[in-house]
Amino acid sequence: MEEKVLRAEIVASGVVQGVGFRYFVLRNAQQLGLKGFTKNLYTGEVLTVAEGPEYLIKELIKKIKIGPSHAYVKDVKVKWGEPENEFENFEVRY
Repeated sequence: MEEKVLRAEIVASGVVQGVGFRYFVLRNAQQLGLKGFTKNLYTGEVLTVAEGPEYLIKELIKKIKIGPSHAYVKDVKVKWGEPENEFENFEVRY
């Protein structure tokens, strides 16, 4: 059975900037083989856009909800969509 490939826009809020959050997301997304990016938003939140098999994105979302040790993740919002296949790999954007 072919695994459905999706795109997810994931916004994490709480204490998620200045705590290594983006690099935590980067490491986990790369380990899962996802493509996309993660970046800080001026609102104090962290945006992650990931494309890949739905079950792998759900794994990443589980990890984002926990976050690295110094983070406090208050809320995670996810918007699902169709992949746009614009990414070569996963990166941190500024």
